[in-house]
Amino acid sequence: MSKKKFVKDSMVNMTEFVLPNDTNTLNNLMGGRMMHFMDIAAAISAQKHCNRIVVTASVDHVSFKKGISLGSVVTLRSFVTRSFNSSMEVRIEVWVEDLTRNTKEKSNEAYFTFVAVDQNGNPINVPPIHPETDVEKAYYEGALRRRQLRLILDGKMEPEDADELKAIFYDAKDTKDS
Repeated sequence: MSKKKFVKDSMVNMTEFVLPNDTNTLNNLMGGRMMHFMDIAAAISAQKHCNRIVVTASVDHVSFKKGISLGSVVTLRSFVTRSFNSSMEVRIEVWVEDLTRNTKEKSNEAYFTFVAVDQNGNPINVPPIHPETDVEKAYYEGALRRRQLRLILDGKMEPEDADELKAIFYDAKDTKDS
């Protein structure tokens, strides 16, 4: 695993057309179908990064800003922001286009976490990622805070152990020794 891995190497652009079978009774894309699209794009990014089988470990907050209409074109862009021991954080951005009106807007974004596994389903180490651009570096730095928050919410870490989050929860004067 000595080969350097870059964010651009994990980049995925996936495009879907919203068809009648993908919609609810209001002719909008079903949320579960959107999550399905997002999971696929993110899994491909994670697999491209580690060249191993990956499984979804968590999905951060996903909100639906507005309905995505029948006939819309949905483009998902995903990439690995940071890797840890056996896990990888993947950012997904979703863009919706109405080709008849020539409009395009971001509709969703989320972070998914994947774990690389061997043929028996046991976690295995993944290579580190090397961010190059300022934006990639910002996502990389934020990934540790997001990871600690996920671990706290999942009950796997105590808030007082989350060094990266202390600045959010405590004033500087609260962390000084008395």
